[in-house]
Amino acid sequence: MAKILKIRDLTLRDGQQSSFATRMTQEQIDRCLPYYKDANFYAMEVWGGAVPDSVMRYLNENPWTRLETIHKAIGNVSKLTALSRGRNLFGYAPYTDQIIDGFCRNAIESGLGIMRIFDALNDVDNVKSTIKYVKQYGGIADCAVCYTIDPKYPEPGFFARLMGKKKPAPVFTDAYFLDKAKQMAALGADMITIKDMSGLIPPKRVSGLVKLLKKHIQVPIDFHTHCTPGYGLASVLSAILADVDIVDTNCWYFAEGTGAPAIELVYLFCQKLGIELQANMEAVAKINGELKTIRKELELSVFGAEKPAPKAFNPLTDKLPAEIDAQFDRAIAAAKAEDEETLLDACHKIEAYFGFPAPNELVKNAEIPGGMYSNMVAQLKQLKAEEILPRAMELIPTVRLAAGLPPLVTPTSQIVGAQAVSCAMDEKAGRPIYTTKSSQFVNLVKGEYGKTPVPIDPEFRIKIAGVREETPYDTSKYQMQPNPELPEAGGVKLAENEKEVLLLELFPMVAKSYLTGVKVKAYQARKAEEAKVEAAAAEEKAAAAPAAQPITGHTVNAPLPGRVVELKVKVGDTVKAGQEVLVLEAMKMENSIPTDYAGTVKQILVNVGDNVQTDAILVEVE
Repeated sequence: MAKILKIRDLTLRDGQQSSFATRMTQEQIDRCLPYYKDANFYAMEVWGGAVPDSVMRYLNENPWTRLETIHKAIGNVSKLTALSRGRNLFGYAPYTDQIIDGFCRNAIESGLGIMRIFDALNDVDNVKSTIKYVKQYGGIADCAVCYTIDPKYPEPGFFARLMGKKKPAPVFTDAYFLDKAKQMAALGADMITIKDMSGLIPPKRVSGLVKLLKKHIQVPIDFHTHCTPGYGLASVLSAILADVDIVDTNCWYFAEGTGAPAIELVYLFCQKLGIELQANMEAVAKINGELKTIRKELELSVFGAEKPAPKAFNPLTDKLPAEIDAQFDRAIAAAKAEDEETLLDACHKIEAYFGFPAPNELVKNAEIPGGMYSNMVAQLKQLKAEEILPRAMELIPTVRLAAGLPPLVTPTSQIVGAQAVSCAMDEKAGRPIYTTKSSQFVNLVKGEYGKTPVPIDPEFRIKIAGVREETPYDTSKYQMQPNPELPEAGGVKLAENEKEVLLLELFPMVAKSYLTGVKVKAYQARKAEEAKVEAAAAEEKAAAAPAAQPITGHTVNAPLPGRVVELKVKVGDTVKAGQEVLVLEAMKMENSIPTDYAGTVKQILVNVGDNVQTDAILVEVE
């Protein structure tokens, strides 16, 4: 009997998120669903990740409706999958069991079959409660071990070597990942996913890891990767040869590049290997017929222009040129012989023939997630400091190790990347590194996200977070989001049922805006009215504001551009040197701004909500 390889299709969640900023509308998805019902995928990832936020924020659609609509169309043909960050669900801070319980129950009642649960620190304690509730309500608990690698540490200097100083020992070994998987299986995981969110796992490594997990764990193993650095297709082939149970793929027009490998290429490999692929490729071809048009629509709406698309291809009807067909055979032979160089070369030739993006050498060499790298570049452009990118990249291993060596996955990748940029900016300005730090970095070091892979030096923790001991997040102090009545909608509550309450808890600002729009049934009119009210308030505020007095004392200046989110002092307050005077949001992080001078606050030259540039005067102290 031929081996069966199950497919988890990512197109409608990770696929569109990786390539098209999660902008697929419900109408676009609906056009594909009749063919998805016939495709007979083992699973379809359609929810979680950025989907709930994006459909409210950008499309003015209801996340629960999206899940329910897809389930109504697909039924039980394919298990619908969502992505969840364990105790953090979609946010940065852990939630109470009450919220996790409600989220899991409502998701499963709305049609979810599998919850893929991961933790950014691979802290197994952070996935316990989600496993419990998913299984309690009849769902499948898919526990993901986040793949990451040890950073490239700088070589110890001459004197450091004389003192016996060595590079830190490797942490992210195969034994590390097996231990995490075993712990999750012991908690009741129904399947284990090797989650390579950065596409950094090479073919040999995934082959060995799959074999190791299959030997020691009795639940199915799924492999998830991306193609950004160029390993994706080759690593999936190696995982298949190592007897992985499930692989994650995208349909042709949403595949490869920053996304997962194309199912069509996996199908061709399986045909040559005598493996039965659990998917109806005729239906997949029809899905691609819709996706080709949707891709163009998304490119125009998201990027403003069409991008080069892969060559049209249907593996059921199109014949490969002999030289490309030979590359498939070459890749299989190389994978079996564990000849990684030849395997990668063959797969890159296949991808190039079809017009898929070439490997991103910058991401490959940097060995960090592509999204993390692009975020750092964008932040430095905003700061007009692109020249310090090399230094910020050099600082990543130092920052990451000091913070307990967290895996580089959302949100820790953003936290570490933003902090490396801040440290480089501090250094450039002649300040000690870590002078500027985000509240998220402080919370990570403090222990609020959970246990880091290596312990954090207590001296570093007290320097950054003001505490010596690891301090977990205290969920007993959790406060539910305000749920006011809306006079403009006839006095109804902002959130009228449990699903709306959950949206408000998980996405406070976005859900507040979205739900308000839904209640008044005139989202655009409300936004326009809000703009008028805000403009009038701004004019009134400007007219009433006293004129700034001449600067005669010491000033507190903005160390980087950002938005004022909180004032910690008022005019007339007595302050000490080093005391926090305001909070500045920059690079998606909240930065505490202290005064270097003791004295009395003479005047505050900014308001909450103001955007300020580097060196702008914020507060005067005399």
